[in-house]
Amino acid sequence: MIHFVGFKNDRYWNAIRVWGQPDFVHRRWDHRAISDIEDADTVIFADGNEHQRLARYSYNDSEFF
Repeated sequence: MIHFVGFKNDRYWNAIRVWGQPDFVHRRWDHRAISDIEDADTVIFADGNEHQRLARYSYNDSEFF
């Protein structure tokens, strides 16, 4: 699975051109995003990496799909 984290604006479409359509889109790096990721998944960050500070509150990304 491919996960996009934190993409906005044109950067989202640029990432699709490079990586293809994501299976999951996470608005921010939070506990919910982490729980959706399996060991074999690919995670693409708009900014930073998996070591960045987690968002204080989790966001239900699935409400918009």
